[in-house]
Amino acid sequence: MMPRTHGAANLSSISLLINMYAKKSLGQHFLTSEGAVDALLSAGEVQKTDTILEVGPGKGVLTKKLLKTGAKVISVEKDDNLIEILSEMFKKELKTGQFILIHEDILEFNPMDANLETGKFKIIANIPYYITGQFIRLYLESDIQPERMVLMLQKEVAERIVAKNEKESILSISVKVYGEPRYVQMVRAGSFSPAPKVDSAILSIEHISKSFFPHISEEKFFELLREGFKSKRKKLSSNLSNIVPKENVQKAFLELGMDENTRAEDIKTEDWKKLASLLAK
Repeated sequence: MMPRTHGAANLSSISLLINMYAKKSLGQHFLTSEGAVDALLSAGEVQKTDTILEVGPGKGVLTKKLLKTGAKVISVEKDDNLIEILSEMFKKELKTGQFILIHEDILEFNPMDANLETGKFKIIANIPYYITGQFIRLYLESDIQPERMVLMLQKEVAERIVAKNEKESILSISVKVYGEPRYVQMVRAGSFSPAPKVDSAILSIEHISKSFFPHISEEKFFELLREGFKSKRKKLSSNLSNIVPKENVQKAFLELGMDENTRAEDIKTEDWKKLASLLAK
């Protein structure tokens, strides 16, 4: 681990070393584009009354602009070296309490430890891409949900979530049952240092809640969803018949006026809700 240092000269040295040794094991690609940073803030509609949970602050490029809005910022960073540079950069805001820096893996972080409450904070994150699916599930399914999530993702993943090609997936439906995903804009690979091998995109998930599940068990719904997509080439009705009596599936399709030849990727969120209300009991 890098020895602790202080002062402007030492801060510059730390920054230089971080540029040289971005950790592949942590999926580090530091955002350098001011335009992309502004787009993240705009998508988050950040106001001074907001509490922002920032994930992976890196070298503080986004953190700095978040703090300028007057919002309270809670940043969770796993990297020892980055904790040091962030502590030096934002020592004033740390003293005033506007900025809280937590040295932890975001996947192990408990929002209750930071006094976060459902619907009363926003997540803005340039997360390591290898934890994307796990991170999204964790915070959408959580008992302490954010009001909104603005995420920097691989472009391909963002497009899958909004079903740009009009074909749904387990991922897209799993997001849409909790909120409304919106593709904001593409971000070129050159907007990062070091540059990733693929382009990225900003995705905003808005109006997050569990209102989709007033009379449906989340566990049973996702069991049904996973089974529906299990064999992509098979008809949805055939897949569902693996866990629900065939006659019940046929009856549900008939009641909803659904074609028995339909595949899972062609079923929209509201249709899944109707199916689940009949089959996931």
